[in-house]
Amino acid sequence: MIHVLHVVGARPNFIKAAPVLRALASRKGVRQTLVHTGQHYDVNMSDVFFRQLGMPAPDVSLGVGSGSHAAQTAAVLLGLEPVLLARRPDVVVVYGDVNSTMAAALAASKLRIPVAHVEAGLRSGDRAMPEELNRIITDAISDILFTPSPDGDANLLREGVSKNKIRFVGNVMIDTLIRLLPSARRPAEPKLDGRYVLVTLHRPANTDEPAALKTLMRALAAIAKLAPVVFPIHPRTRARLNKAGFKAPADGRLKLIEPLGYLEFLALQKDAALVVTDSGGIQEETTYLGVPCLTVRTTTERPVTITAGTNKLVRDYASLPREAAAALRRAKKIRRTPKRWDGKAGTRVASALLAWLGQRRAA
Repeated sequence: MIHVLHVVGARPNFIKAAPVLRALASRKGVRQTLVHTGQHYDVNMSDVFFRQLGMPAPDVSLGVGSGSHAAQTAAVLLGLEPVLLARRPDVVVVYGDVNSTMAAALAASKLRIPVAHVEAGLRSGDRAMPEELNRIITDAISDILFTPSPDGDANLLREGVSKNKIRFVGNVMIDTLIRLLPSARRPAEPKLDGRYVLVTLHRPANTDEPAALKTLMRALAAIAKLAPVVFPIHPRTRARLNKAGFKAPADGRLKLIEPLGYLEFLALQKDAALVVTDSGGIQEETTYLGVPCLTVRTTTERPVTITAGTNKLVRDYASLPREAAAALRRAKKIRRTPKRWDGKAGTRVASALLAWLGQRRAA
């Protein structure tokens, strides 16, 4: 019996883990444990995703909650170590680039438990991003690395990682999108007729400084004059907005709504005329869907979304309304799906992981 322990902590992890859990569940001789660190913990940010993705309830919930990067990392380390000591899995699988990812990889590595990283090798080149540090550290201490695109392989090889550790499997997020797209339904509110712009923003560079956030919101209000803007807003960002004293225009075209479940957000994303984001995962999903995307960042760890023709970086808030106007004028969907973004990445992860574990046992 092979024991695989998965660690998830935030919404993007759930979307990436679901296909791997499903693929391994169909294999004989595999036992799985799911640990939820609780980095995203309220119903809208966590529970609804588990239900809609068809994921099993977590076997262990650490309940680390919110806090500084140091506090979250420390809480995961302290909470996960006794779980690993008690359960002694054959491998710990971590996903993406959140604090839970890096902390879980570190906890397992220190206990000499092999670590597998799904979505390895992505690099933005910007170490001011906490996620970039999480990626670098996680990849450096992982034993097997599953990459979503060829640039991930190239980044790891350039950093001196042995090619024997690298497996190009494709994008597991797209597995989930393909499986659930037929079930995606728009929420009852807001009611939308005609084209609209969908917004998702959460990164500290855009949301932590009240003056910068207020400027960004004014840019979104300007875009709303061209087409209604729908912004499902993270509770933390809403609190920052309230602190900054920003009020949406009275015309109601800038719609600040509560966070959505995966299926509701996917439906809005599929039908949007334009998406404005700072999320890596949304850059990937819009690429697959062929929806024009403006990414409010100076760099991206997913350059394939730019070369595929759907995504464009917008480096300053002042140019955002102009870029949005240009994108809305084009209003033409472009679909050039990257290699192995085909709905089978989770199966490839499962096969490669079990083969690798089998080789380790035989050695």
